[in-house]
Amino acid sequence: MRAAVLHRSAIKTDSPLALEDKPVPEPGEGEVLLRVEACGVCRTDLHITMGELKPLRESVVPGHQIVGRVEKMGTGVPGELAGQRMGVCWLGGVDGNCLLCQKGMENLCDNPVFTGYSVHGGYAEYAVARADLRWQALSAATA
Repeated sequence: MRAAVLHRSAIKTDSPLALEDKPVPEPGEGEVLLRVEACGVCRTDLHITMGELKPLRESVVPGHQIVGRVEKMGTGVPGELAGQRMGVCWLGGVDGNCLLCQKGMENLCDNPVFTGYSVHGGYAEYAVARADLRWQALSAATA
């Protein structure tokens, strides 16, 4: 698959993203593989590529405003998600165990995962995302 990969911020280079061939990722337990249909550019993506947010990985595929179709499902994912159009957001996952998660305040989780920052995002042909309730299937009206 083709992916725009960030190896170093624009503070260090004029061209922060490199178009590269990467293997199609495999969804793990509770995850889906999406064929990316669109991925927006958010100011957070610019903060990451400009180096205003400290890198969390040696390289990352940015992009967290993803819309795509479920192509493959990891173990534990309901079969009815196959082919569904899904949206992926900035908060790519939470631990579910910290006090804030237990109180229903997942947005303040002590151990969050961020799409396109701590895990690969949607500036690629495919992206992996969690299939739990934080990932909402888009209505047929938007398909």
